[in-house]
Amino acid sequence: MDALPTIRQTSVTLDFDDRPVEKRVGLVILATDHTTEPDFQRMVASSRVGLYTARIPYTNPTTPENLRRMHPALTEGARLILPDEDLDVICYSCTSASVVIGDDEIERAIISAKPAVPVVTPPLAAVRGLQAIGASRVSVLTPYTIQTSTPMAHYFAAKGFEIARFTCFGLDDDREMARVTLRSIIEAAREASAGDSDALFISCTALRAAGIVPEIERVIGKPVISSNLATAWATLRICENDAPRPELGVLMTRQMASW
Repeated sequence: MDALPTIRQTSVTLDFDDRPVEKRVGLVILATDHTTEPDFQRMVASSRVGLYTARIPYTNPTTPENLRRMHPALTEGARLILPDEDLDVICYSCTSASVVIGDDEIERAIISAKPAVPVVTPPLAAVRGLQAIGASRVSVLTPYTIQTSTPMAHYFAAKGFEIARFTCFGLDDDREMARVTLRSIIEAAREASAGDSDALFISCTALRAAGIVPEIERVIGKPVISSNLATAWATLRICENDAPRPELGVLMTRQMASW
């Protein structure tokens, strides 16, 4: 065996950047999530924006009761993302849980670990997105059961939207939701879109809808907002990236008034 070389410490004086990347985006996602990270890598990540993810425990079936059980894990999940370092924005990537727990409660849980960071939830991002495109009468498509979809209907009605049509798949396992084919999503979106609605919102961060939003918009002839598209859009705008990206859909051509 050859002798090891002598290991020397460099005499070069090292310089350090303030950060490896300019913007830091935190994601708190479900342990079972297949979709959020690929979507954010495609729509948000860049040489300027880094993504940092924590997964928190989640057990199917997707019921309001099980969704609420994630609440206590939110603070620790946020704390595990770059401990003792600042983030520019953090997203909790679960639409249905955000509705049943409440946007404000989620924000409180996360900022207790990451003070002063803007907290994005998918339903609130969808509300901001629908406002940005001028929609007031909407169609909604979810993969959930009727039981889990009902709080979603109440949420958007309470935000001032008129719901023209609400359609659900009846699924109760988010891993199965992630396996729904793109063709099935497109056909379901066609059925779910009411002719007199201003836009279609496709709920659930597990559904692979964000990547086919432009195709769905061509099929139904109106703007489409999905959960992951809305959170990616809000995240980019908070990170001061206002560049229009029409190839991702109508929403990505609009500015956000505020968060």
